[in-house]
Amino acid sequence: MGATVADLIHVLALEGKRIAVELNMEIVPRSEHASTVLKQGDNLEVVHAIGGG
Repeated sequence: MGATVADLIHVLALEGKRIAVELNMEIVPRSEHASTVLKQGDNLEVVHAIGGG
């Protein structure tokens, strides 16, 4: 079995951060990160929300 979105988040050290993940132009809900398997050729975008003041 391939890597999941949750695996990628772990490798990128983004666990617990406010992020949004888009896979092939579709938002992946946080509840589906562990079950969403990445495949070769997938288009993935991870957006990290950073607050300012």
